[in-house]
Amino acid sequence: MTTLSTCAAGRPHDVYDAQCPCRGILDLLADKWSALILGALEDGPMRFGELKRKLEGISPKVLTSCLRRLEDRDLVAREIFAEVPARVEYSLTGLGADAAKPLQSLRDWVESNIQRFPDI
Repeated sequence: MTTLSTCAAGRPHDVYDAQCPCRGILDLLADKWSALILGALEDGPMRFGELKRKLEGISPKVLTSCLRRLEDRDLVAREIFAEVPARVEYSLTGLGADAAKPLQSLRDWVESNIQRFPDI
């Protein structure tokens, strides 16, 4: 027997419900920097400096904060290598790779349709 996942109120998850935990995940994934970080990591693991260069305009503070949030939600893995100096790489988890797929479609759509937006 299959059971539906439910909210605390016992109702099925509904992102339109103000109390649904789906809202927090939607907020995380709909964030510009989160979407770009997940996209950057689709090609494979990257170090912090590589991510910062790839994501033009992001501050180190914002990048650190976003990476921590994504790591806390098991979307990004952080691996520390025992080297001198220590090397740290970030990569997508299975969940992160799954989340990156629809975000790639959104990024592609934006790039293909940017000319349709006035004053840009």
